[in-house]
Amino acid sequence: MTEPGASPEDPWVKVEYAYSDNSLDPGLFVESTRKGSVVSRANSIGSTSASSVPNTDDEDSDHHQESYKESYKDRRRRAHTQAEQKRRDAIKRGYDDLQTIVPTCQQQDFSIGSQKLSKAIVLQKTIDYIQFLHKEKKKQEEEVSTLRKDVMALKIMKVNYEQIVKAHQDNPHEGEDQVSDQVKFNLFQGIMDSLFQSFNASISMASFQELSACVFSWIEEHCKPQTLQEIVIGVLHQLKNQLY
Repeated sequence: MTEPGASPEDPWVKVEYAYSDNSLDPGLFVESTRKGSVVSRANSIGSTSASSVPNTDDEDSDHHQESYKESYKDRRRRAHTQAEQKRRDAIKRGYDDLQTIVPTCQQQDFSIGSQKLSKAIVLQKTIDYIQFLHKEKKKQEEEVSTLRKDVMALKIMKVNYEQIVKAHQDNPHEGEDQVSDQVKFNLFQGIMDSLFQSFNASISMASFQELSACVFSWIEEHCKPQTLQEIVIGVLHQLKNQLY
């Protein structure tokens, strides 16, 4: 007998109904059993399918994060590679410029043949060339200083000659009185006496080397145009006072 609320199509109801009243209908039992197994397999497949369906939203999110991380690492790696390449290119251009500027880098070194100059050789040749330029600069500065002294001496001599000419023009008759050879000798003697005093006080006779060195030092110090001018003017004043 069918329970209230049960569907006649329910296979288990049919099974129960088939066994009710102590009567057994074999066909009804087989049909009910087959329908029940089909329903069980359908439920099992449905549950398996539901459990095997992937969560596409989570997987898409994880895949997006991994792609973002990989792309960020790739960008950093690419930026680092580009910066390193720029640095190497700058260093290479610097060495190429040195080889172009430094003359000794352009000269062929037979010890290495036709091989390309290494960076160490380029740097060493550059250092040697810079030291050579420093020496040349110092030498030129010394030459310029010597030339300036010569120019100053020439200017002093020019001023002295101009003063002599002007004095002769102002007193045209002053030179008419001829002086004797004795006066000329006294003038030369007075100049030499003055020079010998400084020479005797400056020269060392310990050895020939010291004598040579002292002579050049005495010439540079006591034979300057300005010093000689002062000596000559002083001797001339003395002779003038003696004559007049």
